[in-house]
Amino acid sequence: MSSESGYPTPLLPAQGYLTVARVARAHGVRGALRVQALTSTPQRMHALTTIYLSHTPDRAETLQAYTVARAQHDKGDYWLIFLEGVESREVAERLRGQYILVTLQDGVPLAEDEIYLFQVIGLTVITDSGLVLGRVVNVIETGANDVYVVQGELYGEVLIPAIESVVRQIDVEKGVMYITPLLGLLPNS
Repeated sequence: MSSESGYPTPLLPAQGYLTVARVARAHGVRGALRVQALTSTPQRMHALTTIYLSHTPDRAETLQAYTVARAQHDKGDYWLIFLEGVESREVAERLRGQYILVTLQDGVPLAEDEIYLFQVIGLTVITDSGLVLGRVVNVIETGANDVYVVQGELYGEVLIPAIESVVRQIDVEKGVMYITPLLGLLPNS
């Protein structure tokens, strides 16, 4: 699925949850799941106790709770997770493709000045001169820094580099991001 801008539409988790992995396939005959970590802290898999699975992680009513019996690292971004009640390959295979979520409380604690990437989506972007550019519709993760895709009526799509000299303040509670645009970032600037 793609947005108007042509960038992939982000799959946001249900409110109060974090998406941490996706089930790649069943592993072995005893119901193990081979999952791909989708988090910057994959070592968190060892500490999982309760997880939620769903094909549609953006809808809380579709989440199914499971108790983790054991988790172990496999290769690269992949982990083997054993769930209570999932004891055969056939049952595990039915979970293929589902996303694995945890509650925000079970997520990795953030520093006071940190937020999750999904919390940036939907923020209203305002320049230091008070000009409303639009809303963040996506986050592009590049090698150097993230880039916020902002869609608005005045300029259409604007790409905002997520660097300290540009992004001055993010207030998730108020739903706003304040920026100081670089010269040439906005048309006619």
